[in-house]
Amino acid sequence: MMLILLKGLEDYMLSCFWKKNFNVDCMGCGMQRSVAFILRGEFVAAFHMYPAIYTLIAMFSFLLLHLKFQFKNGHKIILGLFILNISIIVTSFLIKTF
Repeated sequence: MMLILLKGLEDYMLSCFWKKNFNVDCMGCGMQRSVAFILRGEFVAAFHMYPAIYTLIAMFSFLLLHLKFQFKNGHKIILGLFILNISIIVTSFLIKTF
C-alpha cells in the first residue's frame, strides 16, 4: 500500500517555478523529494535533501496538538520552532547557493 502511495506521490510532484524560470533553487526546493525519502524509509537522505524537514514535522505536529489541547505556553514553543525552521531553511539555502 505504501509503495502505491509513494509511486503516486512521485508521479505528481510539482516542478519548482523559481528553478524552472530563473535556474536557481528556491528555499523550498527538495521538500517534496524529502517527504518521498521519508516514506521510503531513507531518513538520512531526507535530511540531506531538505535539512528542515524534521523540524517542520515537529512544528506542525506540535501545532496540531496545541490546537487540540491548548497548552499553556504552546504559542511560545510554536514561535521558537518557527524561528528555528526559518533559520535552518535560510542557512541551508545560503550554503547551497554560495
